[in-house]
Amino acid sequence: MKRLDSRAAGFDTAFEALLQQARDTTSRVDAPVAEIIAAIRDRGDAALCELTTQFDHHPLGVDQIRIGSDEIDDATNAIDPELRAALDVAATRIEAFHSLQIPQDIETTDATGLRMGMRWNALDAVGLYVPGGKAAYPSSVLMNAIPARVAGVKRIAMCVPTPGGALNPLVLAAARRAGVSEIYRVGGAQAVAAMAYGTATIAPVDRIVGPGNAYVAEAKRQVFGRVGIDGIAGPSEVVILADRTADPRRVAIDLLAQAEHDESAQAILLTDDPTLADAVARAVETELHTLTRPEAAQSWREHGCIILVQDWTEGAALSDRLASEHLQIMVADPAALFARIRHCGAAFLGSDSPEALGDYVAGPNHVLPTGRTARFASGLSVYDFVKRTTWIEANSDSLAQIGPAAVALAEAEGLQAHARSVAMRLGQPPHA
Repeated sequence: MKRLDSRAAGFDTAFEALLQQARDTTSRVDAPVAEIIAAIRDRGDAALCELTTQFDHHPLGVDQIRIGSDEIDDATNAIDPELRAALDVAATRIEAFHSLQIPQDIETTDATGLRMGMRWNALDAVGLYVPGGKAAYPSSVLMNAIPARVAGVKRIAMCVPTPGGALNPLVLAAARRAGVSEIYRVGGAQAVAAMAYGTATIAPVDRIVGPGNAYVAEAKRQVFGRVGIDGIAGPSEVVILADRTADPRRVAIDLLAQAEHDESAQAILLTDDPTLADAVARAVETELHTLTRPEAAQSWREHGCIILVQDWTEGAALSDRLASEHLQIMVADPAALFARIRHCGAAFLGSDSPEALGDYVAGPNHVLPTGRTARFASGLSVYDFVKRTTWIEANSDSLAQIGPAAVALAEAEGLQAHARSVAMRLGQPPHA
């Protein structure tokens, strides 16, 4: 764990090194992923079954690719009623928040009489990738599928790997609750390729969303353009801004809640109080001994950091440079400090708003930009599953008023047919 002090000599260099720290240590997989995608494009279901048998270590026939409704029903009925109720609480809240995001069409008539507007339409089909095995997160199913359904997407196809044949019933139950249309027991780059290009069993989709390993991320990168994607997710991260009013143990646990995602996750504390910095450092060490996931300790040792700032003007500026996926503000007046910060994926205001609440049941989406991309990117939302189309409707009066300017600009660009297209409607020959 690093300790930095903005007053110390060399701080700027050390902070820049923190920004540039490479946390994604995965080796390049572009070549093998390209081979997998080519195999799916060439041989469809046959390649999908062969690759699934190879990587997931259990045989798969073409007739087993799609998970049947009865199997989904059995899995849903088998889970603990308390867990099913928790899924429903989360799903209801996620749906309610995302329903507020539905955009409105625009229609207007300007002073010339020209009518114009913008119309929103949902995508036809979306593919959802869900990790399998120990990294099975039903909460991610809800967060990815529900915004698509709220947006009006009619077909939501989900791919989930089943290593060794194992399938998490809670993932199937979440998919059923979220309104997923079809589920396939395939994963990896081959699943992404199947959703992008289609096979005899899996029809192609228009956009692919959802987290995955390095092969999945690279496959999404390579099929982008053929389909849309939600982004390339990197290791998770949190920045916590805390002053002397914060509880050191709460801060410590919230840092570790992010660190336990994986060994490449990053948790950073910015504080203006040296006493709190010391107390949090001690509390983290104490709490680490109570956690069973080794990722938390490795993440904190290799990527954790406590930064002492002079004041919150400096703290807000440093936070913006970090542009973290998650930002927790645990100060006396969190709203005032948040108003000074521009860049983060999602913010959690006050000591009673842990980031973990947002991961499950608060309502806003937990699929967020990582790796400082919050400088220009946003979290998943209804807007990712709709597209906009603008339209115009001119009449002779409006055309007469604005058409000559279009003719002049087209001629200046040397586009004669463009100029003639407007000029002929004006009853005028274009300029020579």
